[in-house]
Amino acid sequence: MIFAIPAGKVSTYGKVAAAAGYPQYHRAVARLLRTELPDQLPWHRVLGAGGEIKLDGAAALEQRARLRAEGVRFHGERVDMEKHEHLFRTWEIYP
Repeated sequence: MIFAIPAGKVSTYGKVAAAAGYPQYHRAVARLLRTELPDQLPWHRVLGAGGEIKLDGAAALEQRARLRAEGVRFHGERVDMEKHEHLFRTWEIYP
C-alpha cells in the first residue's frame, strides 16, 4: 500500500493498514516504519493521524526534508492533509 502513495502525497498509518485490509493494525504499520525505514520503501509518505510526523530526532528531520523536497506543505508541525492526502482506490490496486 505504501508503494501506491505517489510523490507529493501522504497517508496515515491507519489508512495504510485499512487499505491493506487490516484496519486495526495501524500500530503495526507504525512500528514497522519506525524500526525498518528501508530506503526502497517511501516510508516518509506515511504519517500519524492528522498529518503529524511521529518519528523522533534525526528520522523526523529526514522525513520532513523528504516531504518538502516532494512539494508537500506544512501547517506548523502538520502536513496540509486537505491538499496532500492520498486517497486509496483499492479497486485499482486489487484487480
